[in-house]
Amino acid sequence: MEKQELIKEYKEKEKLNIEKIYENYYNYVYTIAVNSAKQHLKEEDIEEIIVDTFLVVWKNRNKLEEDRCIKPYIAGITKKLIQEKTRKRKMYLYFTNYENETENIEQMDFIEEEREEITLLKDVIKKLKKQDKDILELYYYKSMKIKEIASCLNTSEFTVKQRLYRIRKRIKKEIEKKGGYGCEK
Repeated sequence: MEKQELIKEYKEKEKLNIEKIYENYYNYVYTIAVNSAKQHLKEEDIEEIIVDTFLVVWKNRNKLEEDRCIKPYIAGITKKLIQEKTRKRKMYLYFTNYENETENIEQMDFIEEEREEITLLKDVIKKLKKQDKDILELYYYKSMKIKEIASCLNTSEFTVKQRLYRIRKRIKKEIEKKGGYGCEK
């Protein structure tokens, strides 16, 4: 049975030795990222997730419970970051697919319905309040985290999450009301 390393084993003089954690767990985090992300993420996205995982560990160094095992903690962070990156990528692809398809739309009769949905989506987004448009842009196009958006807009994380939820719900409702299919989650 594999020995479970505790967080306190990585503390030296009351300071977390992040270099040692990185050396010992890089391959573990890489394996989780590759196996979990499959074809959804590019290699540079996986590398970013790996770096971000250790960055989160470092940022939370003072909150870590020393008697807890480090391996499941690192795995949890990695999986959460993969979920966030995959979700953002899917939503980004959803919006950019609509934008890219508009360029050649005249020569493709079979995507007339999608063209109408693009127009509906753009119309709905145009009618949003400036603050809602800003949140959408920061979250989906600039891939900022909720915490970063909250800081940038000088509001709470809860408010940003709530507004994102309401914005997506409103977009979906408006598109469905006008005869479109709505946004995928």
